[in-house]
Formats: sequence, structure tokens, C-alpha cells
Amino acid sequence: MIEITHGRVLRIAGPIVLSNITVPLLGAVDTGVIGQLGDPASLGAVGIGAVIITTFYWAFGFLRMSTSGLVAQAEGAGDQAERSAVLQRALVVGAAAGLALVAAQVALFAAAFAIAPASAEVERLAGQYLSIRIWGAPATIAIYALTGWLVGLGRTRGVLVLQLWQNGVNIGLDFWFVLGLGWGVPGVAASTLIAEWSGLALALWLTRDAFGPSFRAGFARLGDRVAIRRMFTTSRDIMGRTVILMLSFTAFVFLGARFGDVTLAANQVLMQFLEVTAFALDGFAFAAEALVGQAVGARSAAQTRAAGRICMQWGIGGAVGLAAIFAVTGPWVIDLLTTSPEVRAEARDYLPWLVAAPLIGVAAWIYDGIFIGALLTGDMLKAMLIAVAFYALALAVLVPLGGNHGLWAALMVLNAARTATLWHRYPKVLALAERR
Repeated sequence: MIEITHGRVLRIAGPIVLSNITVPLLGAVDTGVIGQLGDPASLGAVGIGAVIITTFYWAFGFLRMSTSGLVAQAEGAGDQAERSAVLQRALVVGAAAGLALVAAQVALFAAAFAIAPASAEVERLAGQYLSIRIWGAPATIAIYALTGWLVGLGRTRGVLVLQLWQNGVNIGLDFWFVLGLGWGVPGVAASTLIAEWSGLALALWLTRDAFGPSFRAGFARLGDRVAIRRMFTTSRDIMGRTVILMLSFTAFVFLGARFGDVTLAANQVLMQFLEVTAFALDGFAFAAEALVGQAVGARSAAQTRAAGRICMQWGIGGAVGLAAIFAVTGPWVIDLLTTSPEVRAEARDYLPWLVAAPLIGVAAWIYDGIFIGALLTGDMLKAMLIAVAFYALALAVLVPLGGNHGLWAALMVLNAARTATLWHRYPKVLALAERR
């Protein structure tokens, strides 16, 4: 096993940070290109269609994280056959899930529009968009598995190449199909569909050694009941934890809406700071997934401890840097995101919470990566349940006392509780490495 150093952590984390920078760019280009048509219905259709299809795909996001932890441990144990088998199982799940979405598309889209109805024209155009995008489901979900495999092995440069390729193809075709050929909303959808399938081809090439000499031995283990049960349990726990976390943020948004449109808008502006924080610090969490997983697989408590410590050090350093940047540039960023004087003033009032957010939340994000790498996903789920209980209590007490300040304080309580509950369970990670 390669020694875990600061340089190795940065080589894994750096490409993920760069990759994440490109994520908001694609949405901005989609919006900007379709916005050139001057048709509000087309713009609304692309917006609502993207939200619907992304929600369906997000339900299978656990495949990325579970694959990462499983392949990292197989790599650490030097088990090349299992390393290949992990990817094969994940691809089977991805293909089955994608085909199921395609088969159920009529019912799924009808349910989505029933929950979030729009005008007849927007729904018609969004239906066109979705009827094209849905055929990318097998490719997109399979890419979750392939990306997880690359992350688990620490090959995040491949993840960066994949992200740049997909976004580049998508953006280039956006301009050609929409502005050049005049295809409108279907052109945006077709651009993304082609980018997804071409991305799958590239991802398969980047993971080609999984289909080399070890493929046959891995295929022989494809139906291993113990491995399948482990994959199912891991995926179930991660999905449960993620759903609970998303519901917590949804509650934050809904409760913020009670304070009026200006406060709701200010909160939405400030949530962009949280997104930037997540994008920036994800790289160190991904590094923790790969390095802790490999160390646990190699049965090295010392390497496991070193991986967790170094990833946490860099995560904290990044959080301090972000907090300083937000403190200095926050007012300017707020002015850039909104032209409303009322929203600007309101957002500035709550900006200190966003300066504190990276410092309070960073340990929770890094611990998530550590526990995914160790495959202690059941402990992650239990810790999240306890943290959400504290969050609910904080909401009940702080919101009536402090209004929107109380709401932001409660969100900080959630992240602090996530850190505390995972820190309490961290010795289990080291014990796991020692006894494997």
C-alpha cells in the first residue's frame, strides 16, 4: 500500500474540486442558451424538466458512494477479482435502474406534474424535454457506479476528465442544436442525452482495467451472496442517510418561507454559499473515502488514522480559507446574485452564519468520507438520525425565539451534531481496521 501523505491527499482532492467548479457552469449555459429564444415557457420547461429528471436520478446517487467504499477496500486488500466484481455488480444495478425508469416514464412524469403543476404550454414543452432525457437514465446511473470506482481507487483525474468531457460536449451541442439549428427545448435535451452516452463510453474506457485479466474472476463472483448483501446494506444505509439530510434542508426552506418573500429570497441567495462550500470541500471527503477504504482493506490502523487525520487537516484548512473569503467578498457576491435592495440588506444581516458554516460543518463532511470508506454506513445512518433529532429540537426552540436567525442557528446545530455523533463513533473505524 502506498504511504498516505499530504501530497497524495491533494492529488486526489484537487481534481474533484476542479471538477465541481464546472457543475454550475452547465446549468448556466442551458439557461442562457434557451433564454436567447425569448420564450418564458421554454425557459420554464427546461428548468422544471431538469429538476424532475435530476430528482429521479438522484434517488440512485447511493451507487457512487457504496461503489467507492467497496472498491477502495478491495484495492487495499489486494483483491483484484473483487475490485472488478464490485464494478460489475454496480453496473448491473445501474442498468436495471435506468431501464426501470425508462419503462415507468409515463407514470413518473404524470406524478411529477401532479405534484408540481405548471401551465399547459410549460408542461407540453417539459414533456418533450423529459421524453428525450429519460433515455439517458441507464448511462447516467451507470456513470455513478463508474465514478465511484474511480474515486475508490483514488483516480480522480479520470473523474475530472469525464466531467470536462460531458460538460464540454453538452455545452457545444447546446449552442449548435438550439441557436444553430433552432431545435429549442428538444435541442437542450438532445445535447444532454448525447453527452451522457458519450460520457458512459469515456468512463468505460477510463475503467478499462476492470475488464482486463481480472474480469473473468470477478464475473465468477458476480452472484456472491455475501458481497451482494453487503452492497445492498451499504446502499440502503447511504440512501436513508441522504434522504434524511435532504428532508432537513427542505424543512429549512419551507420554514424560511414563513418569514416572507424577502427573507425567503435572501436565504436562497445565501444557500449558494453553502453549495460553494460543499463543492470546495467535497474533494477532501472523496480523498477520505478512497484512502480510509484502502487502509481498512489493508488492515492497517496506522494508515487509517493517518488518512483520517490528513484529510481532516486539509478540510479544516479549506474551511478557514472559505470563511475568510466569505467574510471579505460576501457582500459583493450578494450584490452580484440579486439586484433587490431589500434582499441585499436581508442577506447581509444573515451573512455571518455563512462565514461560520464552513468551520462548523467541515468535520461532518470529512467524517462522512471516512465512514463511507470504512463502510460503516449503518453508523452514519444512526448518527444522522440522532443529529436530526437535535436539529428538530433546535428548530422548535430557536426559531420562535430568533426568527430567521434562529433558523440558521438550528442549521448550524445540525452540522455540529453530525460532527459530534460521528466523532463519537470514530474509534469503530480504527477498530475495524485492526480486526479485519
